[in-house]
Amino acid sequence: MFLTECPRDAMQGWGEFIPTSKKIDYINSLMEVGFDVLDSLSFVSPKAIPQMADSDEVAENIDKSLSNTKVSAIVGNFRGAEKALKHQSVDILGFPFSISETFQQRNTNKSREEAFEETVKMLDLARSENRELNIYFSMAFGNPYGEAWKWEEVDFWAKRFSEIGIQNILLSDTTGVATAETISLLFEKLPVLHPEINFGGHFHNRYEDSYSKLKAAYDKGCRRFDSAIKGIGGCPMAEDDLVGNMPTEQVINFMSVEKVEHKLNLLNFESAYNKAKDIFHF
Repeated sequence: MFLTECPRDAMQGWGEFIPTSKKIDYINSLMEVGFDVLDSLSFVSPKAIPQMADSDEVAENIDKSLSNTKVSAIVGNFRGAEKALKHQSVDILGFPFSISETFQQRNTNKSREEAFEETVKMLDLARSENRELNIYFSMAFGNPYGEAWKWEEVDFWAKRFSEIGIQNILLSDTTGVATAETISLLFEKLPVLHPEINFGGHFHNRYEDSYSKLKAAYDKGCRRFDSAIKGIGGCPMAEDDLVGNMPTEQVINFMSVEKVEHKLNLLNFESAYNKAKDIFHF
């Protein structure tokens, strides 16, 4: 299993500002758990997401000596990519590309075609700095805007990104509309059509729906999952009511039930979980 913990996704929609020192301490505690990636930073407009305005300072204080965990930063445009790559702690850039035209405009003030062209430039930049670029397919399973959804459109954009050399695409259930059936459909179709791409699941859902969504993806071969402790977070640019992330503890329970091996240090996870309780008051 390839596991990404997403403290950035949890923090970005949190109403009260989390002190920078607490962010740094929390992220460093997660570094000791053994996740493959920590999605920790966001280099977007501080007006859009004030919570992440201190990402420069946080990036400079992530202790990479604690583990081999890679650090990911979300960027909204080429300028954000340039800012992120100034930090040696950043291994991976993540860019949200929306299957929904409405959400692409809402999230990045660009059309999908404009966003795609921006991605080409960001990929060249990342490669020049020996870093990676991951693509999040926002609204991969449908959208709340009344736009028609079909799996063939997801396939169309996967082909476009494959042609420029993108290797990792996270299929994102941005507003929690995915069902076990649509999850099964995408993970059955896309990896066969695009074997050069590693497809992962970035699910937002109610706590009680976690197992069914994980199971649907896992049974179709998905081995890459994003999550956040207690499911806290969501995309503040999607709609007024945030739909939480896939809870990390539910992923751990799923792996236990399904007898899936993992490399997480569960004692260190408990420590990080307690820090999350202090920050998010659950």
